[in-house]
Amino acid sequence: MSFSLGLLCRQCCHSILSPRPALVREFSSTPILALRRTKKIPVLSKKALAAKARKRAAKARKHIYENEKMTLESAIDVIRAVEVAKANATYELVIKTAMSRGSIIPKGRIALHRETKARPEDRILVFAEGRQAEEAKSAGAHIVGIISGKHHATTILCSTALIRTITPKLGRVLGPRGLMPSERRGTVTDDFAGYLRRLSGTTEWKGDKNGVIRMPIGKLHFPIEDVVKNVKQFVTAVKRVTGNQKDTEEKGKSKSVKPVNAITRVMLSSTQAPSIQISDI
Repeated sequence: MSFSLGLLCRQCCHSILSPRPALVREFSSTPILALRRTKKIPVLSKKALAAKARKRAAKARKHIYENEKMTLESAIDVIRAVEVAKANATYELVIKTAMSRGSIIPKGRIALHRETKARPEDRILVFAEGRQAEEAKSAGAHIVGIISGKHHATTILCSTALIRTITPKLGRVLGPRGLMPSERRGTVTDDFAGYLRRLSGTTEWKGDKNGVIRMPIGKLHFPIEDVVKNVKQFVTAVKRVTGNQKDTEEKGKSKSVKPVNAITRVMLSSTQAPSIQISDI
């Protein structure tokens, strides 16, 4: 019995202490990656990309009230019924445009039939010299010349001769405040009288980068006729800027086709009332 136990122990010790053969993984020498063919991604044309975007938009899930629309006067009646507690609430008109690639953000100025709130007085500062400075003063500018020190102004204009002089000194100060004169905004000009004439009695409106334009269009205590006139006047101005409507003068003068930034939706809302899509504009 003792002999058999000793033999068994020796076999176990031998099996534990004896080295096991190492596992070796064999790799194929066939160049598999070289045999694979890389698929070329096709480059789509502009028409194909536009068709793909239309298909994606058609498949997208629409809002539950997508097809529900009202006439302008019916929408005003609904908002008045909701806003019973606030007689001084403001109507807001929202116009959504289809901003395509490279299209310019719509903006402009308008004088409404009846203003929603008192228009703040513009304080005009003009960088100009000589005859241009005298013209700006006679046109109604508040501060004119090569100015030093602190001055409060809502709009700053500059002549084309002085813009390179003031940019290094005032660019970092006026730029973040949105007051730095620029040719794109039309505030670098030599026609100060024309600019100030357009500025007086008008309100500026501007869309965002997504092409959505918001405008306070009236007060709840306004007569319905005044609100309707304001809405139609503003929508007409937006249509002209976005190319959806042309003036008779422009049709005769220029033959160039202006790109159209289509208006996709017009909605009226207020502080507490829902946004109602308008059908008759």
